[in-house]
Amino acid sequence: MLEKQESQYEKVILIGLITKDQDEAKSAEYLDELAFLAFTAGGEVLRRFTQKLEVPNPKTFIGTGKMEEVKAYIDDHDISTAIFDDELSPAQQKNIEKILQVKIIDRTNLILDIFAQRASTSYARTQVELAQYEYLLPRLAGMWTHLERQRGGIGMRGPGETEIETDRRIVRDRIALLKKKIKSIDRQMWVQRSNRGALVRVALVGYTNVGKSTLMNVISKSEVFAENKLFATLDTTVRKVVIGNLPFLLSDTVGFIRKLPTQLVESFKSTLDEVREADLLLHVVDIAHPSFEDHVNSVNQILDEIGSKDKPTLMVFNKIDAYRPEPWDPEDLTMQKTSQHYSIEEWKNTWMARTNGDALFISALEKDNLAEFRKIVYDKVREIHITRFPYNNFLYPEEFYE
Repeated sequence: MLEKQESQYEKVILIGLITKDQDEAKSAEYLDELAFLAFTAGGEVLRRFTQKLEVPNPKTFIGTGKMEEVKAYIDDHDISTAIFDDELSPAQQKNIEKILQVKIIDRTNLILDIFAQRASTSYARTQVELAQYEYLLPRLAGMWTHLERQRGGIGMRGPGETEIETDRRIVRDRIALLKKKIKSIDRQMWVQRSNRGALVRVALVGYTNVGKSTLMNVISKSEVFAENKLFATLDTTVRKVVIGNLPFLLSDTVGFIRKLPTQLVESFKSTLDEVREADLLLHVVDIAHPSFEDHVNSVNQILDEIGSKDKPTLMVFNKIDAYRPEPWDPEDLTMQKTSQHYSIEEWKNTWMARTNGDALFISALEKDNLAEFRKIVYDKVREIHITRFPYNNFLYPEEFYE
């Protein structure tokens, strides 16, 4: 896939808040993620704006003085889009747009836009379109007049590109039609899942861009699309995998993210059914990301929302090859000594291995420690298989693993 030329990127700015619930460090971290989202969608971030407020301004999200500063920068640098780190209310979006006179996108709309880019199958496109319409419905009054002025680019893909949906009734009818279509496809997918037989089902779950698709390719020896961008995978991919002589089904699911729009959780319900119906979850974590603990918590929260938090789970800490510890100062006796790359044994002595039950440390890209990964997954799947087929154990004796 060719990289876009710099001239093709939209010039965007990011706007976030430092509040009583979100300190400066957390705000900076969220804006880092927002910048990656903007890049994935096709934006070039020229500047970030932050403001300290107890709570967001109910009318304009940020204060009057900061808004004037943002407006001056937009006018001086020919900015086309302002992206806000939190979901804006319809009133906020309309008010901000009147002041800044540019395209206004919030985090939810940005994520929906990336999903619209990434949707490659009819089912994924239908799910994304439903989520977009449900997001746009309460914003129709302000959105459509804006779309008459400026079309295309980030946040404008999908339903916003046609004029026929300018009427609320038509949009509601479209939502009803999409829900009916999804319900029909859901029934077909349920039949497909039920026809897979009694094979043990294993699902890869995790934050977006943690390496699930790369791991899927390594384990199943398939060519699932993998890219160093957010939400590279939208459609669930299911492959039959054999470790030793023990077959099972492995599914690669859509990545999760903090502040995942509720519209997407609902419209991607059937996709998430692969997680709900799995016998074993492989929770993949990017150990090299400085906020991987928050990522784990976000994934667990979504798993809880879809009723899958208590499923048997194996924590898979990926990207150990990319981990970079803080520089060690031998003069500082309070600092723990580390190496550039921990050995597997050293990883096993870390708190991650102790506090998350079953944990593995691998690099899917570099194929580090995959032999142990296969052995433990084999043991877990075999344990489930024996429970399901207690009289067929002789078919899969443990010594056949090698």
